Amino acid sequence: MSENPASLAKLGTIMQISYVPEDYDAALDYWTQKMGAGPFFHTEKVEVENVRYRGEPSDIQFSMAIGYWGDIQVELIRPNNDAPSMFKDWREKGLQGVQHLCLIVDDLDHARALTEEAGGEVIQEVSLPGGVGGAFYADYGGGPGTVIEYLQIPQAGIDGFAAMRQMHLDWDGQTNPVIGKE
Repeated sequence: MSENPASLAKLGTIMQISYVPEDYDAALDYWTQKMGAGPFFHTEKVEVENVRYRGEPSDIQFSMAIGYWGDIQVELIRPNNDAPSMFKDWREKGLQGVQHLCLIVDDLDHARALTEEAGGEVIQEVSLPGGVGGAFYADYGGGPGTVIEYLQIPQAGIDGFAAMRQMHLDWDGQTNPVIGKE
């Protein structure tokens, strides 16, 4: 176990709360209509590469919607196939609530080393298309909602998140609550 567990906390600030809801559309309605989050940006087929789930290759396919609720990004994920993934497992177990939290890091290798030092288990990892970044998800054994995603993305991705947040701040709360979903 790490002699300095605070080192994990110093990797970055939690910027996202992620859910894998049983009813994706109802969750979008809940977050936009009840909580005032949004607008959400829906991606029907998220493109990731080199996926590994529990150390084995996987061909996961999933959709997601991202929106802001103040300064926090809310992500909703819908698995679209039966390939092994932490998202599919979550749904099969019938779990509810927060599935994982996310923070952006500058160096995935450093985050992974600290994760291993702290006794965390990397349960899923992905690369972004073109090798411009990636993520891994670490389970520290705290139960549902305590998996942490460490995400490394280029500045363009960070700028995109900033633009989404600004759209949330400028949003009237009703017009186009979900962008990109038919």
